[in-house]
Amino acid sequence: MASVKIHSTTIVSVRRNGMVALGGDGQVTLGNTKVKQDAVKIRRLFDNQILAGFAGSAADGLALLDRFEAKLREFKGNTKKAAVELAKDWRTDRAMRRLEAMLAVADKSISLLLSGTGDVIEPDDGIIGIGSGSPYAIAAARALLKHSSLSAEEITREALLIAGQICIYTNSHITLETLP
Repeated sequence: MASVKIHSTTIVSVRRNGMVALGGDGQVTLGNTKVKQDAVKIRRLFDNQILAGFAGSAADGLALLDRFEAKLREFKGNTKKAAVELAKDWRTDRAMRRLEAMLAVADKSISLLLSGTGDVIEPDDGIIGIGSGSPYAIAAARALLKHSSLSAEEITREALLIAGQICIYTNSHITLETLP
């Protein structure tokens, strides 16, 4: 079973008109088998002020969310500083380096993608995505952002639904959170 590739999600976040939305699908796949349809990979952190989602191993993603929230408390809610410090630890700590997940985080003013290679990426266009179907969701979100007047929440939902129609590792059971 250790050699079976686990594909587990699509997470996407969109900013528009002072609002940020972060959503994810609910599918978990083990090899070529769907094993769960309604997993929740989106969380509100730091007294509901920050949205976060993970893609990859569930246990690793949840461990990273816990560590990120600890960094948020340490740096008094400064999302960027907490993300950079988590990325440093993730890159240098022997146990953390083995974590197989990525994080997408957003607060009222910044969206970031975090990886175990030390990446802390702030997108130019306010759209981030992680997971198996993220290229499809990002493409859909960019098109909708450019060619519609939909809200951040509506674009996020539609982008995930479009990704679910294309990516076999993404479904239409969506969890979505927003911040004004």
